[in-house]
Amino acid sequence: MRKKEGNQVFGIIGTGRFGLAVAEELLERGKYVIAIDQDAQRLKPLYETDAEVFVVNDISRESLMDAGIQDADTVIVGIGKDVESSILAALNSLELGVKQVICKVISDDHAKILRKIGADVVFPEIEIGKRTAIRLCERLAEDILPLSEEFSIIQIRTPKELDGKTVKEIRIRERFGISLIATVKDGKASGSVGPDTVLKEDELMVLSGSNKDLAKFQNSIDN
Repeated sequence: MRKKEGNQVFGIIGTGRFGLAVAEELLERGKYVIAIDQDAQRLKPLYETDAEVFVVNDISRESLMDAGIQDADTVIVGIGKDVESSILAALNSLELGVKQVICKVISDDHAKILRKIGADVVFPEIEIGKRTAIRLCERLAEDILPLSEEFSIIQIRTPKELDGKTVKEIRIRERFGISLIATVKDGKASGSVGPDTVLKEDELMVLSGSNKDLAKFQNSIDN
């Protein structure tokens, strides 16, 4: 396996819009990617990248072995509409010893079968829809990550009225029951947040807590 020592290896089976987006993001983060598809055109955007690209005739165990899927730490199956191929890709990957297999699914029955054989599942359209709906309801949130039905992590622009104040001064935990877990400036996050951390208007605040408490905090901010 031609990878940097210690680097994670990700296998992407099916490079439609979902699979390709995952592959490109992993490559951007310096990860080692094996990309597999039956359609050479779908793999074309990855030809000029550091990914190892394989066009296969089928999703058989042999084809996946030839591509080196057994060396992957995690496999993402981006096949959606062809449920049979999706299940076969997951099953073969698991039987080849891949520890984590994550599959894009299109129905509850599709997800149920994959969970039965030991794969994890994601509903991309549903997740995007939920995040969009929550974000529309959150007055200040620039991004949001739902952790459950009741808890989330949100990212907001530091309100002007908090500029120059310390975490201790705003008493965010005591007043609202939420936590400031990081600040972000120019795309770089800092998790070194303490009572004496000074908030700045040109930074983002990353907050965690119940949706109810996060909404309470946002509603306390002047328009």
